[in-house]
Amino acid sequence: MSNTSRSWSQVLAIVLVASAMIGSAIVARADTATPGQGKVIRFSRSNALGASYIEDEIVIAALEKLSYKVQMTVLVAPAFYAAASQGDMDLTTSINWPQNQVPYEKVKDKLALIGDGAIIGGGINGYLIDKKTADAHGITNIQQLKDPQLAELFDPNHSGKAELINCDPGWSCGDVVDYQMKTFGLDQTVRTVRGKYELLMADTFARAARGEPVLIYTWSPSWVVDTLQPGRDVVWEPTPFEALPTGVASPGSALVKDVVGCAGGQNPCRMVIGAWNYVSVGNRAFLAENPAVTKFLEQVRFPLSTWTEWEGEIKKSHTDPDIKQDAMAWIAAHQQEFDQWVSNATK
Repeated sequence: MSNTSRSWSQVLAIVLVASAMIGSAIVARADTATPGQGKVIRFSRSNALGASYIEDEIVIAALEKLSYKVQMTVLVAPAFYAAASQGDMDLTTSINWPQNQVPYEKVKDKLALIGDGAIIGGGINGYLIDKKTADAHGITNIQQLKDPQLAELFDPNHSGKAELINCDPGWSCGDVVDYQMKTFGLDQTVRTVRGKYELLMADTFARAARGEPVLIYTWSPSWVVDTLQPGRDVVWEPTPFEALPTGVASPGSALVKDVVGCAGGQNPCRMVIGAWNYVSVGNRAFLAENPAVTKFLEQVRFPLSTWTEWEGEIKKSHTDPDIKQDAMAWIAAHQQEFDQWVSNATK
């Protein structure tokens, strides 16, 4: 072989090697930028209507930007735990924590928590009565409803007991309320009403608008307190002491400082349970194979004011197109932050 032929062979070999290296680099960059290419995420949202639905749509938009395809399912927390621990679901971002902590402990070898919660500072929950009745009768603690005459004020159907609007059947918050009514000695004068919460609250709003007494269990942020505002329309009624049934965990003391609208101006205000949050939970095997999902969700947090605003939007309309529009509006208003979250997920 001549020197010229040998030189061209060497050049050709160098070119081929360089091309292969460039091609590999391009593929690597593509894989980093689009970690979800060709992958499907089986995603669950809560069956409890609220601002978490808007958060879900923001999360889904980001996952799609990372090239994942997302399949949505609606499941209560225990059903999600069961499905995800068996490998039939991958991810949710709306687990109410710590109310759903105890059943999680049973499957935590298969599932993992992601981040510290999506509500900066957390949320609260407790008992509300209309401010007019509370002020007129000096009601500053839920245990005062042991008095049959006070309980009668909240008995619209003349059943002989006050009617306390409670959570959906199957929700752990309803079990807490039922337990507390018995523990506080209120089960003889108060009965809890459990059904589809949104329908029960529609009737409650109508009664409140007519100036009638109302007694409910609810949480904040929520579309409920966006309508019946603590301190203006209703007041939080503190509990006499802390009481939780077996199977429900508390993040700490139920004494919460600076609660707006606590009856009698009490501060701190003893709520039903300590501060709560929406946490993300994923199947461990899925998360191990998709680190970009974990990196993204660890960043997703919104101030309480944003959650309250979303609850107001949900109250106006909770159709899926409107919820998605609300999510897109938030993204448009916070495009740089959203893009940074997505970018950080690929690093």
